[in-house]
Amino acid sequence: MTRPTEALRPPTMADVAREAGVSHQTVSRVLSGHPNVRTTTRDQVTAAIERLGYRRNSAARALVTRRSRTIGVIAVDPTLYGPASTLAGLQEAARDEGYLVSTVTLRTGGGHALEDALDHLAAWGVEGAVAITPQRSSVQALARLTPPFPVVTVEGSHGLDIPGVSPDQELGARLVTEHLLATGHETVWHVAGPEDWLESAARTEGWRAVLEEHGIRPPRVLRGDWSPLSGYHAGQELAGLALAGRGAAPVTAAFVANDQMALGVLRALREAGIRTPRQVAVAGFDDIPEAGFFPPPLTTVRQDFTAIGRRSIQLLLEHIEGTAAGVEHIVVEPQLIVRASTRSQDGA
Repeated sequence: MTRPTEALRPPTMADVAREAGVSHQTVSRVLSGHPNVRTTTRDQVTAAIERLGYRRNSAARALVTRRSRTIGVIAVDPTLYGPASTLAGLQEAARDEGYLVSTVTLRTGGGHALEDALDHLAAWGVEGAVAITPQRSSVQALARLTPPFPVVTVEGSHGLDIPGVSPDQELGARLVTEHLLATGHETVWHVAGPEDWLESAARTEGWRAVLEEHGIRPPRVLRGDWSPLSGYHAGQELAGLALAGRGAAPVTAAFVANDQMALGVLRALREAGIRTPRQVAVAGFDDIPEAGFFPPPLTTVRQDFTAIGRRSIQLLLEHIEGTAAGVEHIVVEPQLIVRASTRSQDGA
């Protein structure tokens, strides 16, 4: 008769051995993938595991294999949509590969903060780490350190001796700028993000390159800090220029470096009595979940954060296993999402 305490406790390896009619050592060999186990015996043990609902003890396995099956993530300023979505993609991809994730979040990515984060993760026995480092200063600080395990960056290791994965920010900016020109606008204004952010710089570069390729002198860049309020202030300036008709560059279209700032721009234009897109078309970047519900629904650039997470984890595991082909920089292409905020000039 089974005692109540036995019914409540989780099954052990000894229970699996008893259920399968084999030794404890045989169960251990099956769980570790040992080649010298007969197929019939392996099937018996596997069936017993499924019947009992046995789950391996990760801590005990780590002691035997010297593998923690844990990946570290260092996230600098993860409160914004892009870094937060990247973090979620990394956690999902790691879980699919059978790894746990230990995350350290940082407000700033200076050298001392990054070094402390690496030391913290090393103490937890991680096998490698992904660093979400969207700021130029963070990547440069990381490049000066010597991590005790493999490290892969997300966003911005290009040009440095660090493997990394990045969305193609410049391509996304090119797509949206080309779209705005194709809908009949003479030029496109740009509300950029903070100067130290690599994605901000890449988006500005893509915008500028398209205008210059079309023989258009880029208007001066307006700058925000990713927040709706900073976009609102930029939108007020754009509205003033549009209503006054000042300057050589007409204000009929604006590419805003993220959707939150675009929300602020749209409000400022609306308060000034400027209709979007009839008078000023507006496009953003990121495709946040609310973008399709803005007044009007926002044209934007969608980043594949699931693919970014998957490629980052795969690249890190290659370095952990020693199968990586040197320092690789992987780029994930974005997608232009066209909505009502950039309807063509002829009303189509």
